[in-house]
Amino acid sequence: MISSLLPSILQHENISRICEDGVYITDRRLLPFQKKEILCHDYAEASAAIKDMVTQGGGPLEVALNTVLYTYLHCPEHIRDAVVSLSSARPTNTTMKRELESVLRRCESGEDMSAVIASVFERYDALYDRVSDTGESVLENGDGILTTCFPEHTFMLSVKKAVMNGKDITVYVPETRPYLQGAHLTEPCLREMGVRCFLITDGMAAHFMREGKIQKYMTASDLALKDRTVVNKTGTLGNAISAKYYGIPYYAFSLGLDEGKQKDDIIIEYRSGESVKRMGDMEIASSSASALYPCFDIIDPELVTGIITDGGII
Repeated sequence: MISSLLPSILQHENISRICEDGVYITDRRLLPFQKKEILCHDYAEASAAIKDMVTQGGGPLEVALNTVLYTYLHCPEHIRDAVVSLSSARPTNTTMKRELESVLRRCESGEDMSAVIASVFERYDALYDRVSDTGESVLENGDGILTTCFPEHTFMLSVKKAVMNGKDITVYVPETRPYLQGAHLTEPCLREMGVRCFLITDGMAAHFMREGKIQKYMTASDLALKDRTVVNKTGTLGNAISAKYYGIPYYAFSLGLDEGKQKDDIIIEYRSGESVKRMGDMEIASSSASALYPCFDIIDPELVTGIITDGGII
């Protein structure tokens, strides 16, 4: 059921797949204008692809799982190195690290690697289904929903289920500078699923809140703590502050709280400011300009109405 509801780019085979020569990854940086896969011959190349934003959101986990399996099948002596390399590719999001270390422990205790990896994929599919049921339950007929970046499986399934249940909803999608995931990934996915949506610029959210067009703010989370601190794509904090001002509830989806982290432990990745100075191949600033690019925001618990998890809303 899950596979039939999801947009095409969230189908497993369209995220990454194993072949004899390595792991193919769909390059989301080129979507929706071009569908192209890149071939990673080993775990080092796969780690570099994750760091270079070839895929993001839930994509790195699927790439990492397939890469660990490929490494086990072809170079089993490097399996520990593969887990360490892939786990460090996205230091802010700790889900991948936890899962890869769990896979390694299970295999070292005698379980079959292929079966373990398959079980993780199946578990996440079931998790997406359950969490999105809760996400759908907070949506009401007539809601306008703001999101940020590419919220992936749980959000997409939540709004799709809402539409299937007869709820009239509209999603407002900020473009998400500098990589434009909202414009290139979120809006096309929603349109493919038959969910009414509008693309807006990153600075327009407060305008539509003030006009009364937005009733919910919902995002994914790259990291969520048990005190309800949320980490998500840059821009989330500003929208959460605006939502709080206008009395709009903010819900973040999480597939698992990081029980061992405190707010002071969070590492926010900074990437090259050169990305801020261009849109794709087009330069929008002087080559002499200095630019900064923090990848994520830390959203304080006071701004978070609830975190939607497998155990309900926290």
